[in-house]
Amino acid sequence: MRALFSRIPISTATSLFSSPAKPLAPSPSLVPLRLVRRFAAMAAAAAEEFVKGRVFPNGVAVITLDRPKALNAMNLEMDLRYKAFLDDWETNPNVKCVLVESSSSRAFSAGMDIKGVAAEIQKDKSGDVKRLANDCTMPEIIEVFTAEYSLICKIHEYAKPYLCLMDGVTMGFGIGLSGHGRYRIITERTLMAMPENAIGLFPDVGFAYIGAKAPGGGAIGAYLGMTGKRISSPADALFIGLGTHYVPSGDLGSLKESLLSTNFTADPHKDVESLLTGYKKEPESVPQLEKLLPVIISSFGADKSAAESVEELNKCSQSGDTEVAEWANDALAGLKKGAPFSLCLTQKHFSRVASSHGNSENHLSKLAGVMKLEYRIALRSSVRDDFVEGVRAVLVDKDQNPKWNPATLEDVNMDKVESIFEPLGSDAELNV
Repeated sequence: MRALFSRIPISTATSLFSSPAKPLAPSPSLVPLRLVRRFAAMAAAAAEEFVKGRVFPNGVAVITLDRPKALNAMNLEMDLRYKAFLDDWETNPNVKCVLVESSSSRAFSAGMDIKGVAAEIQKDKSGDVKRLANDCTMPEIIEVFTAEYSLICKIHEYAKPYLCLMDGVTMGFGIGLSGHGRYRIITERTLMAMPENAIGLFPDVGFAYIGAKAPGGGAIGAYLGMTGKRISSPADALFIGLGTHYVPSGDLGSLKESLLSTNFTADPHKDVESLLTGYKKEPESVPQLEKLLPVIISSFGADKSAAESVEELNKCSQSGDTEVAEWANDALAGLKKGAPFSLCLTQKHFSRVASSHGNSENHLSKLAGVMKLEYRIALRSSVRDDFVEGVRAVLVDKDQNPKWNPATLEDVNMDKVESIFEPLGSDAELNV
């Protein structure tokens, strides 16, 4: 795949951002995702250590993410190796199910290796983020998102039982690796979030699809995606569908041992479900998101623009209900961290996916359709200056003071937001 994309002419790659009906002007500064590729190339040999695969005698195939110092952040080489295992095991009759785990209790996966991008930027003596970004080429951006989104679709459609032990930090692409699998095991240490707006991108990895299926008609997904709110309660994770089973972390070792000693029948899914039933527990608390659902819907419903969400939250912050007021102030603080353009884009995207849920004739009612759209959004979003600025402010200089452009929700040109969703050029769409 790397060789294939390296042969794409830059002029052709740039044309991917122009729809036949409404061409988009190329951005003067391209995101430093070329640095992702450079970092991945240096880590190519180490990828075998970071993503380990093993098939046990009883037919359980195990993927172990083993990059603890980076919280199992995934680079391109790791993505490709991960998918290669799934491709091979899918047609191997000796493999009955797949278990994905981490070597560390700190994290399942913190997502895409954005810190690797920042590390490469810091190696440049000039410290000129935009100059480095200008060296980026479109084929490298295409390669990264193609690998990630194709892997997500593979996981979602996997016929054999696919279990993820989501113990510890599970964010961004970490949710992409786990949240679309059949069996999603969470623990009391699971910490989930989609913080992409804070670096000028958008919450991708099909999170809008997960949110559309959650209670509230997509409002919870929009709330979490726009604010970057962290979910640490097992009850909340189960309520919104990010998890399917709650298993205390102390029981994960025993669960794995039991899985490795299972004599699988002709119905591995039934075997796995029976096993998980014996290990799952009920969370000790009730879901906070369920209690707050009415105000979440009124503030983040599919009919609410980003500006209208802020307006509604300001009203809620004056509520006599202390719990509602605290929630609203926390949500407002989360929104203030996001790039205004990203917030408007996220709201539009999540609203469209939520409105399509249950309508089988709409392509956004299926994950593959959502990922194809997110591919367009990701490619176009990644060449905006906001991403370069977000990486600088959050990961390089760490001043936590990004200078977004546009700077406010009122300044966002909604025609430009709409253009992000337009089809790509001929033969340039994601093929899943």
